Amino acid sequence: MPATAFPAAPAWSRRSFLTCSLALAAASPGPALAAAPRTPVLVLNSQSGSVSVIDPSRWVEERRIATGREPHHLYMTPDEKSVIVANAGSDSLTFIDPRSAQVQRQITGILDPYHLRFSPDMRWFVTAANRLNHIDLYHWDGTNPTLVQRIPTGRTPSHLWIDAASTTVWSSMQDSDELVAIDLASQRLSDRVPTGSTPADVFGTPDGRHLLVGLTGGSGVQVFEIAAGQPARAVGQIATGKGAHAFRALGDGRHVLVSNRVANTISQIDCSTLRAVAEFPAPSGPDCMDVSRDGALIMVGSRWAGRLTLIDVARRAVLTQVKVGKSPHGVWTLDHAART
Repeated sequence: MPATAFPAAPAWSRRSFLTCSLALAAASPGPALAAAPRTPVLVLNSQSGSVSVIDPSRWVEERRIATGREPHHLYMTPDEKSVIVANAGSDSLTFIDPRSAQVQRQITGILDPYHLRFSPDMRWFVTAANRLNHIDLYHWDGTNPTLVQRIPTGRTPSHLWIDAASTTVWSSMQDSDELVAIDLASQRLSDRVPTGSTPADVFGTPDGRHLLVGLTGGSGVQVFEIAAGQPARAVGQIATGKGAHAFRALGDGRHVLVSNRVANTISQIDCSTLRAVAEFPAPSGPDCMDVSRDGALIMVGSRWAGRLTLIDVARRAVLTQVKVGKSPHGVWTLDHAART
């Protein structure tokens, strides 16, 4: 079956973007938002080696937590008692309490943890070594990771996804334009398929039938059909915007957001139709996101501006921005919408 170009919803008008720009300019520095999280918002600053702690009642940066060098991504432990910051340049993990925003501990000897993920069955902790070209599989005992297997992958493993059955790890390969699969039962690389230009984040649709891959070197999201025991098969592309990069589920079990770092927008994709159905302005290189528990507020790192940007989902408008550190990458709060 030939690849299909999945259509996008109509583009926003120039007038809509002007309206949002005016909303940003008029926004107060600390709006009281009904959708605001109740727990601290953590923003990971890759070039500052820190995490900004944001008070969501006032939307101000309260303080910064020193981490290791080059923290790029962060992830919650299965018991939701810690947020793990992966410090790629320091070969370490920093554990932070998501309620008090206090550092709990640090683990060293984790080589180049660029991206990280837990398997849904809680047995595996997986890291992608972006500069060292391997993926590490760790056994997770509820407290500490123990290395089980180091798997050479080729050039530049980037973002990870693990299927709902905890059988397969998928990883994008940003410099060789590939998607690889690792079988968790055998701890072996089981599949390798070509992708479009500079693949980044990977997201599995709620029905388990497709993988979405953001093409940072292109203008959309590539769609792969997956089935148990079968190689992934490219079946089309969803037009979003230039520099499609990071995904975040909206929390309704149907829609996922993707940040378009070059286009300075965020696209909303309907996973049941594989169409882009809405677009939001997101200035200055939008990257990783989080969504408030009620799905009404998008919090996204604007990497080129050193800001956390807040976006009203219903109005499709930027509300305000919060100054943080250099190159804000990850965003996380305990008071979040469902991740799938």
